[in-house]
Amino acid sequence: MRAIVITEPGGPDVLEQQDRPVPEAGLGQIRVRVHASALNRADLLQRQGSYPAPAGWSPDIPGLEYSGEVESVGAESSMWRVGDRVMGIAGGGAHAEYLCVHEREALAIPGDLSYTDAAAIPEAFFTAYDALFRQLNVRVGERVLVHAVGSGVGTAALQLALLAGNTVFGTSRTPEKLARSRELGLHYAIEAGADDWPARVEQQAGPHGIHAIVDLVGGSYLTGNLRLLAPRGRLLIVGLTAGRSSALDMGVVLGKRLQIMGTMLRSRPLEEKIALAREFSERVTPLFSSGRLRPVIDRVCSFTDIRSAHELMASDVTFGKIVLTWS
Repeated sequence: MRAIVITEPGGPDVLEQQDRPVPEAGLGQIRVRVHASALNRADLLQRQGSYPAPAGWSPDIPGLEYSGEVESVGAESSMWRVGDRVMGIAGGGAHAEYLCVHEREALAIPGDLSYTDAAAIPEAFFTAYDALFRQLNVRVGERVLVHAVGSGVGTAALQLALLAGNTVFGTSRTPEKLARSRELGLHYAIEAGADDWPARVEQQAGPHGIHAIVDLVGGSYLTGNLRLLAPRGRLLIVGLTAGRSSALDMGVVLGKRLQIMGTMLRSRPLEEKIALAREFSERVTPLFSSGRLRPVIDRVCSFTDIRSAHELMASDVTFGKIVLTWS
């Protein structure tokens, strides 16, 4: 099979297309013929050598999500039949023509959604759903702030929060991304290019503050987040594109009785991933069939252009997902 391989840590030039053996589905697994995948920040970090794959996953083939068809089933697998259309997340290895995953991690592709559209769903919407409703426990009527609202996870969190009846604030350093987020329904768009972005949020949110924050940026955003949170507010740190460190005013945390949490989907135990997949399949997947949710795709690239795709993501100009196909 064809696979995208990280030959050594480094820039996009270390990525090569190589032939690798087709994997065999193990106990309780299915083998998926991958039609499309998507690119994530984690793939860039893995290529750079700073985010290795979890144990049990290919150390040099990146890729965290897939869409395709079941090509074979392993022993004691009964959920799927050969030819079924499936999508899902993986600990790695999805940037290859074949991938083996546990059968209960896979989800049926909703309705007549294309493989390209389906590939843009799992990582972004799993992460956003888990962040909003399983970690932050967002409730109807709350004010929710999403940093990097124009990213893949950001556009997913925006849509999910709107469906849940929340007032959504979103930040981005790019006015064009904010304009496109408004088209998705964003209530309040805040440019984050200047240091006064917390004051801009305060002007819109009023004196009562923000109930929950999905932070896909990290770094120095922490100080502004604590300032904006309402008493008993919740902050979930999902991404660290602005850095891993920031000063923490513990007095603010104590005084407001805040909750600060971190999350990472890739390294969770199999049982937790299965539980999330099955819950997502029941509660969220039907919303794609009905059109109430939709994946946001900036562009579709061939795997033969994988180096350019990495450069494109690193440029931070895309809105939504970059999808990769083998066609």
